[in-house]
Amino acid sequence: MPTAEQVRTALKDVNDPELHLSIIDLGLIYGVEVEGEKSEHVTVTMTLTSPMCPVGPQFRKDVMDKVAGMEGVETAKVDITFSPPWDPKEMASDDVKLMLGIW
Repeated sequence: MPTAEQVRTALKDVNDPELHLSIIDLGLIYGVEVEGEKSEHVTVTMTLTSPMCPVGPQFRKDVMDKVAGMEGVETAKVDITFSPPWDPKEMASDDVKLMLGIW
């Protein structure tokens, strides 16, 4: 039965298909909700690097598959939002900012 933190940890293995960096480190995951007596329903709220991201549907599927494959998860849902818009200067980890030359 995963916790929200365990879901976030599992999502570190999912990389943005264009930047090849962890979606957690990029700051693309806005929230993780785990519901149910045994943590069986998980909703991930995330964004994409841009609203016109050409790999958006595959990216969403990768996140859903990762969460749905976790032990104790019966249902997984991925909500895409663009509010607030992704801003790597504010949302990315320091390591990613350095790699992207944002300092």
